Amino acid sequence: MNDNLPAGTRIDHSTYGEGIISRVNITSYEIFFERRGKVEISRTSDDIDILEISENENKESGIDLREIEELMSYVLDKYNSLNEIVPLGEKWKDGTMILQPADTNLKPKEIPVEVFFHKIVMLRDRLRVLEQNINSNKSLSDEEKVNIQQYISRAYGSLTTFNILFSDKEYYFKGAGKS
Repeated sequence: MNDNLPAGTRIDHSTYGEGIISRVNITSYEIFFERRGKVEISRTSDDIDILEISENENKESGIDLREIEELMSYVLDKYNSLNEIVPLGEKWKDGTMILQPADTNLKPKEIPVEVFFHKIVMLRDRLRVLEQNINSNKSLSDEEKVNIQQYISRAYGSLTTFNILFSDKEYYFKGAGKS
């Protein structure tokens, strides 16, 4: 079996009869059979005989790298797997942030630095995913993408204050004016 057939190819299956490949997936073909309807069959199946290979070699195969990237980004983001392990500066470990209101009748708020640091790293990761989604968006023009990217760069610039929390400069936020 040829495991690289384009959509539109006519085949004959030993069980289902004649069909046409309607979509090429990563590991399988979606084939429409006259008597059976849509069936997914492995691209390496030996039960298929080729009757006529589609002449339109450039016809979309059904595998779109951009869609795969978007899907993977969505899944990884959903399960917090995009989170890179970023080291906190040693001087901040086991530290506490104290937010003291100007009104002395109000109690200060204490936050472990690790918790705050984690939130900052998560924000950076979400900005990166947002950038990827913008860059891969098919409905935005290049000009619109650039305009939106400028806002993201400004957001990074606003976050440079928190660079003191990172142990390595490679993890620093960089604004629009930085390379």
